[in-house]
Amino acid sequence: MDVFTGGACLACPQQIPQPTEVGVLDILLNSAIHGVGITHYSLQTPLRLSQNNTFQPLLRLSSEQLAQELAAGAEPDFVQANSLTVKDVQTIIAQAVSEAKARGSRATIAVVDRVGNVLAVFRMNGANTTVKISTERNPLVTTGLEGIELANLDGLAAIAKAVTGAYLSSAGNAFTTRTANQIIQENFNPLEKGQPGGPLFGVQFSQLPCSDLSSRFGSDGLVGPKRSPLGLSADPGGLPLYKNGVLVGGVGAIADGLYGIDRNILDIDTDKDELITLAATSGFQPRSDRQADRITVEGKLFRFVDKGFKALASNPANRPAFNTLPGKLIAVRGYTMPSLNDVVNIIPGTVFGLPASGFRVDAENFPDQQAVVLVDAFNQPRYAPRAGQNLGAGEVRQILSSALDVAEQARAQIRRPLNTAARVTVSVVDVNGDVLGVARSDDAPIFGTDVSLQKARTAAFFSSADAGSALLAASDAIYLGSGTTSSVAGYVDAVRNFIDDPDALTGQIAFSDRAGGNLSRPFYPDGLNRKQHGPFSKSFDEWSPFSTGLQLDLIVNGVLSHVVFALGLVNDDIGPSCTNVPTASLNTLATVANIPATDLTIGTPVSALANGIQIFPGSVPIYKGNQLVGGVGVSGDGVDQDDLVAFLGLHNAGVILGSLGNAPKAIRADQLLPKGVRLRFVQCPIAPYRNRDSQNICEGK
Repeated sequence: MDVFTGGACLACPQQIPQPTEVGVLDILLNSAIHGVGITHYSLQTPLRLSQNNTFQPLLRLSSEQLAQELAAGAEPDFVQANSLTVKDVQTIIAQAVSEAKARGSRATIAVVDRVGNVLAVFRMNGANTTVKISTERNPLVTTGLEGIELANLDGLAAIAKAVTGAYLSSAGNAFTTRTANQIIQENFNPLEKGQPGGPLFGVQFSQLPCSDLSSRFGSDGLVGPKRSPLGLSADPGGLPLYKNGVLVGGVGAIADGLYGIDRNILDIDTDKDELITLAATSGFQPRSDRQADRITVEGKLFRFVDKGFKALASNPANRPAFNTLPGKLIAVRGYTMPSLNDVVNIIPGTVFGLPASGFRVDAENFPDQQAVVLVDAFNQPRYAPRAGQNLGAGEVRQILSSALDVAEQARAQIRRPLNTAARVTVSVVDVNGDVLGVARSDDAPIFGTDVSLQKARTAAFFSSADAGSALLAASDAIYLGSGTTSSVAGYVDAVRNFIDDPDALTGQIAFSDRAGGNLSRPFYPDGLNRKQHGPFSKSFDEWSPFSTGLQLDLIVNGVLSHVVFALGLVNDDIGPSCTNVPTASLNTLATVANIPATDLTIGTPVSALANGIQIFPGSVPIYKGNQLVGGVGVSGDGVDQDDLVAFLGLHNAGVILGSLGNAPKAIRADQLLPKGVRLRFVQCPIAPYRNRDSQNICEGK
């Protein structure tokens, strides 16, 4: 196929004429060329600039020629310093393969850029392609994603690990999948009975492949943030990649055939997945003072890796040449370029912050704040402030601006150096979950983009009059590993019985994510290891990070529909909604799980929760008087900081506007005392500011 390149010139005032045929490669080439401006990056191709500064119809390249251009890696200094080049990716993979060989292992390795573009997936000869999802708890948990074992799942698992390493990190913090493992379990630290759940409890079910926020390879080119096939990973073996302190991506590997967690973090594991990826990062590691093991939360030190470079069985400096490695690059459906004449090529990464990455500064809507927004392949804001049913565009803009102001004043919990400002993403949604605006602090971690939207939607949905009826009408969740189903509707009766209110979830109570999270833990109250569990959670014998309860059950059908697509078992991918799964896809999943059609309830999509819900703090509903008008969600720093930015940001916007604010105190969820334990609405840091001594600033508001 010949490809006529066209599309949008992100560096120019006028669009290029549209081509007659546009494919994946067209978008990739235009993203690479125009994302950093024609004066910086031409890929050695004969572009012609007209007198009015627009590009004339450009070039005709065969797919093979274009792949060669993309693989050439001939970027100038600016790009090389701020992104992963083809040569970088080759080096990273060669170092990983060398370590795997030295350990007698065979691995599958994935490399992504900072916004989740999959630059390469390499499978060593003889690598185990079958992967099992399991926490291996004793006795085994069989609900949720537990027990799924599928061939060719290795590529998806490696990608999820690599994305996690990139998305949880920033210039101020370097986190790994081992860090994630520590902060999502039922106790923090894991197995410390009597301690509350991890601070990011539930974050693993974000960045989902069915999220309407996450972009997709092919249709969206290199614009991020990209989706992750299994959400965020807590399986050790995913690390971030840096170049001179600049976060440029992540690397993930799987060699052991198990996609799981580390239940016991008190010992020091020799984890081959982790050591293979650690070797891969040689020359691309973060500053040591930014590593997770230099950062504390609640007086506890995070984990980065269990063993360092001294434990490697290989010397990364002696890595073999890439073209001599025992294995090959593989195509992963939905994530990489298809093979060309049975050849898969590495692509270079994007430069974060330039339009081709999907993120850039918005000086028009936020002129004094250097706020970063999401843009599409034509450099147009995806979520510029706009009006909703009862919120005006100006009100949305003020909420976002006020929240970012609070973040700039607040002292970060998870960033270094100390006394750095919090870096977060803020999302505002309408009462029906429609996105009204998204804005970010500079260098906020990518994971917070999707999570902030989940949080905003969660607050708006559970505070709405329609929450109960929507859940009662939802489809059953399908558990592929055990061949069973779970009733989403059952959670409605559970919460009504639990809080002793037959009218719960009908709009009479304002729920924040902290309050909803209180009800979503396998131990209630959170931190007391006993048989009683929250009504939105599984009981502990059925709970795991792969089986959280309502949170997973709402989106598991969407996630699995994508997985069977990526593995080539079905023709159609899931659309951009985790809760709107076509009946045909549900029937396919039931067939794969050996579930009779008569045992499956197919209901109505929960359209207000397109990218799922979140169950750790950082959101509040928005009210005008007693009327619910939307939700605001914040993510990217410590959970108390997220609460602070959401709650106080909305309060400050209300003071300026005089038209909106937080929920009236009388209807906030902290008025509830289920089982004699008061729910929490928000919890702000006692002394949150960097340059002021003010204390308890959320009190009384």
